[in-house]
Amino acid sequence: MTELSKNQLVTRRDFFRRTAGTAATASIGLGISAGSAPAQGTKANPWAYDDSLYRHTDPKLIRYREVRRFACTRPEPRCLTFCGKDLLIGAGKFVTRHTAEGAQLTEIKLNDEVRCLAVESEGTLYVGFRSQLAVYNLQGELRSIWEKPSGKPYFTGLACAHDELFVADAGNRAVLRYDRSGKVLLHIGLKDKAKNIPGFIVPSPFFDVEIARDGLLRVTNPGRHRVESYTREGELVAVWGKPGAAIENFCGCCNPINLAMLSDGRNVTVEKGIPRVKVYSADGTFESVVAGAESFVENAAACGPQDCTIGGLDAVADAEGRIYVLDLVAANVRVLEPKPKG
Repeated sequence: MTELSKNQLVTRRDFFRRTAGTAATASIGLGISAGSAPAQGTKANPWAYDDSLYRHTDPKLIRYREVRRFACTRPEPRCLTFCGKDLLIGAGKFVTRHTAEGAQLTEIKLNDEVRCLAVESEGTLYVGFRSQLAVYNLQGELRSIWEKPSGKPYFTGLACAHDELFVADAGNRAVLRYDRSGKVLLHIGLKDKAKNIPGFIVPSPFFDVEIARDGLLRVTNPGRHRVESYTREGELVAVWGKPGAAIENFCGCCNPINLAMLSDGRNVTVEKGIPRVKVYSADGTFESVVAGAESFVENAAACGPQDCTIGGLDAVADAEGRIYVLDLVAANVRVLEPKPKG
């Protein structure tokens, strides 16, 4: 159990027990088991942990196809982002630069393990370590290390906008707004009844922030199974998503864990436990599946019913609508593009 687990609402096992329990109760009068038929002479356990039903994706909902896959050059990858048309992958104490086809170009050695990455338009590379931020140029030269913020920071996501940087801090359960000098200007998303902000629930070290086409921040609230939109001044303006086992919802203890934005304003969500990638409209209406749990067998197996702090995926999208999915367990990147219409 991690230090983030203290604010956990429900474990993945609890989630599916409740789902299975509802189905079992509804079927008692019909003599139907919530799971598969038991062997002769055995008694079915309606509370048994079994999420196999939810690992199957209706093929009609999958509107993307894999066109390429390549292995990461370093083990234990954690994050990826675009640098122009190239990809940067953070793994351990290294950031490697790849072409979109997967060929390695350069590598930067760091002093600590990378947790998140962002590239500013002028060529500045921001690297999020567990509790601090470092600023590099694209040649790997360290420019500065920003002061560690107060509390118990645990950085998991970065987004650049104009002259500011937004950091998803899973430890303090807030999005930190920095200026370019490294000064924290605002804590966004802290519980505030007067502003109708319920606060972030982050049971595991997965928490992300992106900047949408409309200029608003999109932030995952994994323990509440939704995505929230904030202004740069910290005003909550919209929320979407709800818990549930249905494909359009978010299941488990804490999903979605990561986000990516398509150029037309639509949202790409990433889930763990039952690893899958989905597309929602700009206002949060479910549209399609990019890749279901069938595509990430190793990743799904790594996440146990009691503790789902391992496993997971990350994703980014290019200007043409292709989605690049980083598998943290299989240590590879899959490139998926929309299927031809019709």
